[in-house]
Amino acid sequence: MENKFYITTPLYYVNAAPHIGHSYTNIAADCLARYYRRLLGKENVWFLTGTDEHGQKMQKAAAEAKLSPQEFADKMIVHFMELWRELDISYDDFIRTTEERHRRVVQQALAILNKKGDIYQDKYEGLYCTPCETFWLESQAANGLCPDCGRPVERLKEQAYFFKLSKYQDWLAGFIEGHPLFIQPKARYNEVISFLRLNKLADLCISRPKERLNWGIPIPFAPDHVTYVWFDALLNYISAVGQFDKNDQYTSKWWPASAQLIGKDILRQHAVYWPIMLHALGIEPPKTVFAHGWWLIGSSKMSKSVGNVVSPIDMVRKYGIDVYRYFLLRDVPFGLDGNFSEEAIIRRFNSDLANDLGNLVYRTLTMIEKYFEGKVPGSKFPALPAYRSGRPAGRYVLGSGEKLEAEMKLLNERVSKTIEGLDFSGTLEEIWKIINMANKYVEETKPWNLAKENKTEELGGFICLLADVIRTTAKCISPFMPATADAIQEQIGQDRIKKGKPLFPRIDVN
Repeated sequence: MENKFYITTPLYYVNAAPHIGHSYTNIAADCLARYYRRLLGKENVWFLTGTDEHGQKMQKAAAEAKLSPQEFADKMIVHFMELWRELDISYDDFIRTTEERHRRVVQQALAILNKKGDIYQDKYEGLYCTPCETFWLESQAANGLCPDCGRPVERLKEQAYFFKLSKYQDWLAGFIEGHPLFIQPKARYNEVISFLRLNKLADLCISRPKERLNWGIPIPFAPDHVTYVWFDALLNYISAVGQFDKNDQYTSKWWPASAQLIGKDILRQHAVYWPIMLHALGIEPPKTVFAHGWWLIGSSKMSKSVGNVVSPIDMVRKYGIDVYRYFLLRDVPFGLDGNFSEEAIIRRFNSDLANDLGNLVYRTLTMIEKYFEGKVPGSKFPALPAYRSGRPAGRYVLGSGEKLEAEMKLLNERVSKTIEGLDFSGTLEEIWKIINMANKYVEETKPWNLAKENKTEELGGFICLLADVIRTTAKCISPFMPATADAIQEQIGQDRIKKGKPLFPRIDVN
């Protein structure tokens, strides 16, 4: 499909309620989807999210809750659906790994790989972390502890089926080196390339015996085994948007994905297992896999398994949806780790939202109300998002207004460059440069003096430029803060304002 944009998030494991890390990925994906829909006007945008519902952790959590795994999964996904509603996440599809459409594709993929000779049976003996659903080498699990979560691993010895990852190691290294934007940011690209150069890939164990784990997708050629949860879950990205035909060819109007957003803790699965699985199936890899950083509490990763999670719904209900969205995408460059605290949210709120954006909108509306009886001066305004050159007849630009107008004309180009590069913080920084220039323009121009001197045309030109700035910046922040953008556009109007209360009244830090 021409000009399509297909974006995915990881499938979230539903053994416990979602936390800020989950919301971070989905807000970033939502921001990208809204950018392509609202600012670029693309019609062919597809945003996929969903839940991972198989595996040993789920079976164990369900047993502890005295429910069947399916009943437990049905109960737990409600928390995720509620969170996405609270955060105004505009996904197009929500896939569950317990759905028939997913099960069918997973079993077809297994059958195809088995027919190709890429799957074989052997004995597995090694270390396994149940909370992380991950196998580890002796050298990786120092002192018998999982390198990811720090909890004890167990030794397993059982018959299993393996997928020949090692067969495709040279292909993967060549593919990644030939596609420098496949893994982002650059530090993650370097991490994967270094791993592939220094290590030999072990084949991937992709099954569990039903006598130990019966909650999973049965392997079609080995009904006494179920599919390893990671092999199962990764295939959701293609099971949601396509299918295999009778000739084992995968067809989809959306694939390959334009961007797959993940946390850095699941980089290996998405940058090593996933592209090899796709290549072995004759399917093109995604265009980009972007592994963002973690939100830390102090020096510890926020994690359900560690137990230091913060509820995103609590934060939204306390500070508002758009404030929460803005903070997560503004405070830390996407890809780096960040420290989460309510103090940091309040600082951003009072500085960026109350002092900068909120102040610009409210003071401009107040001047229109006071000096022009609520009617925006000037008869024509630039269409958004494209800003047309030239200004309405009789318009005056004073002092630094010429520079402000010139910078505003470049804003859409700068927004496109940064957001399409997944630099959300950089995008907001570009927008806030214009907002801060506009506030400085007010202080330099001193419109109250123009009013005293009856310089109506100069005052009208000044106000007209501010209105243009507000409209332009509101459009540009709409992917990040959709409700705020809509509220600003409604208040500023086209001809007459609808002044309300300040958008962001300061929070008293005491």
